[in-house]
Amino acid sequence: MSLWKIRDKKERLVIGLMSGTSVDGVDAALVHIKGGGEQTEAKLVSYVNVPFPREVRQRILDLAEGDFGGTGEICRMNALLGYLYLDACNAVCRKAGISEEEVDLVGCHGQTVYHQPKKEEYLSHTIASTLQIGDPSIICEKLGVVAVSDFRVRDIAAGGQGAPLVPYTEYLLYTDKDRDVALQNIGGIGNITFLPKGGWMGSLMAFDTGPGNVLIDRAVWEYSKGEFTFDEGGRIGASHPIDERLLDWLMEEEYLKTRPPKTTGRERYNQGFMVEIYKRSREWGIGLGQIVSTLTRYTAETIALSVREFLPRIPGRLIVGGGGSYNETLISHIQQLLPEVQVMTNEELGLNSDAKEAVAFAILANEAVNGICNNVPSATGAAHPVVMGKISQ
Repeated sequence: MSLWKIRDKKERLVIGLMSGTSVDGVDAALVHIKGGGEQTEAKLVSYVNVPFPREVRQRILDLAEGDFGGTGEICRMNALLGYLYLDACNAVCRKAGISEEEVDLVGCHGQTVYHQPKKEEYLSHTIASTLQIGDPSIICEKLGVVAVSDFRVRDIAAGGQGAPLVPYTEYLLYTDKDRDVALQNIGGIGNITFLPKGGWMGSLMAFDTGPGNVLIDRAVWEYSKGEFTFDEGGRIGASHPIDERLLDWLMEEEYLKTRPPKTTGRERYNQGFMVEIYKRSREWGIGLGQIVSTLTRYTAETIALSVREFLPRIPGRLIVGGGGSYNETLISHIQQLLPEVQVMTNEELGLNSDAKEAVAFAILANEAVNGICNNVPSATGAAHPVVMGKISQ
């Protein structure tokens, strides 16, 4: 279907695709979208997660370290991810019981392999940069649909951090006229959005709180000798004592003290960061189980610090989404640290935590083809609103 035909449609079936810093697979959400802008109505039709094969996951993690692979490796992974994203599109259509021909549009975030939003000197120039890979042309060719991808770069060109991107859709879907609401996503990286009651889009605030699951997952893999890639239910984190020395040292980390707008990722919280944690732990006689429990508490502490230090007000409600929302130990820590806040998950609202970000990229793609600005400068630091997303047709 051509872009012009899509623009004429008042209602669309849109697939949103997300693969984040946890690198656990592709989230695909089939969303029925009506209208655009502040009149957007979005309903989740179907959702699937298609896990990455173990060797693909490890290679992506290697690439995200920033010093592995070279251009040939990135080129091949770019094409491979395009096919894996196509597989996820097919899977969500099968689950919904529809044919691929019924899909109008696909919004694909891509896989971030490097994100450097802070300007740095490079070959006599001062630049910020970000790179998401996963060739959308493969989706466009094989499904016969318009695909929107590579959202972050337009915001960075306008002086923004290229993140966080989901606050736009959170404003459309979660704003409450009667109370302040904050939304905390815990994927590989944690990010928070503050929605003032009855507020307008320019009044919201959003930023990355720090590590989400990324450090916990690495420690769990080490603890289990490669058997597990995450702490299911937070059981490991609950079964070992927290080491206060390690926690205090972690809380001195530079990013946590930086005021928003700010964004971070695996370029900071990577294997090098873990090496320092292991080094300190050996010096202090801290076991691997204690590292998992301490890092779980650390993630909760970074969230509580962000709420207390950087939000305009303590929100009445904090809605937690992402994979970390299933870590009961982590949620318990957050509730303990923010006793005056109603801490709840998307599931308690009848929503799907796993699908949340994939739904967001379906909506962002819908806005892009409508020609509607879909970044939030107050969150990203961009100089002005822009239309994010490159269109393949």
